[in-house]
Amino acid sequence: MSSLKQLRLSAGYTHQDMANKLNISKTFYWQIESKKRRLSYQMAINIAYIFGKKPDEIFYRDYKNKEF
Repeated sequence: MSSLKQLRLSAGYTHQDMANKLNISKTFYWQIESKKRRLSYQMAINIAYIFGKKPDEIFYRDYKNKEF
């Protein structure tokens, strides 16, 4: 499971909740979380902001393990 998915679930957010917070479609968010769509740096910043974290705290482990 990706770090992003774990974080989302632990915060109690649905895909739709995250999509609303990011002003994108639910499908677009699902594609990011499921690694079907590349994550832009700006989107990584936006997602990290929602959780009060830095992008590296969320995405570095997955990147290092080639999951993204």
